[in-house]
Amino acid sequence: MIRSMTGFASVSREDGGERVSVTVKSVNHRFLDAVVKAPSSLAALEARIKALVQERLSRGRVECSVSVETTSAPPREVVLDEALLERVAQVLESARARGLVAGTLSASDVLRIPQVLEIRPRTADPAGPPDTMSRLVQAVAIEALDALVAMRETEGRYLGVDLELRLTMMAGMVDQLEALALDGQARLDARLRERLAALPADLALDPTALTQEVVRFVARSDVDEEIVRMRGHLEHWRALAAGPEPCGRKLDFLAQEMNREINTIGSKIEGSRATEIVIAAKAELERVREQVQNVE
Repeated sequence: MIRSMTGFASVSREDGGERVSVTVKSVNHRFLDAVVKAPSSLAALEARIKALVQERLSRGRVECSVSVETTSAPPREVVLDEALLERVAQVLESARARGLVAGTLSASDVLRIPQVLEIRPRTADPAGPPDTMSRLVQAVAIEALDALVAMRETEGRYLGVDLELRLTMMAGMVDQLEALALDGQARLDARLRERLAALPADLALDPTALTQEVVRFVARSDVDEEIVRMRGHLEHWRALAAGPEPCGRKLDFLAQEMNREINTIGSKIEGSRATEIVIAAKAELERVREQVQNVE
């Protein structure tokens, strides 16, 4: 399967007064490098989010940003410093016994005493986020990652179409090189035989030995093996592209192998037209390799 390594997705969901937003973006990378950016309160979920990335992707640098926004009033708690209040009560009782103050300590008096009563946001559980929050974050992360995969697959289809067009051009060039090679071998054979036939009689050699030498010399320009391997690489490429598994690394290797075969053909085949086709094939393969760097 040809799937791009670049993509972007952003998903937000709200539940129970909490809004969770997950943004995922990916770019090219030789391996899979997942980075999770989340509030400290969600640190316990980072490993799970990385595992979700690894389940869906095999290559690319993936950056996953998680944010949480409270859409309703946060839960609060009221803390009474009983020890301090008891000391205040003891001091007042002592002052009352000496006639310095009158009356009893009322609730309104307690509210006016500094630091005795404190209303503050409820502290987060050090063991991790609540189960409802964990489920919400994971659900949003899964949705965002699935959207990222869908975008990478869509881009991959465009890459596949472009690469297939270039492979078709390469196949046509291979056919032309094969025809030129056969024609060049025939002309080389005829030229050698003409020159040997024109040798003086006192330099004439054994006809059988001469024929063997001609065949051996002509065989040096034979590119049948390279042509067969090139066509094999093209078929293998199409099989990988049509398969279900990510194939970016294998396609990159095949592009290198095809470039090696074209170089060998260029060193064996003769003629200006053949040289032009070899140069065009190498340029096309370079474009193929550039595109393959985007394939997962």
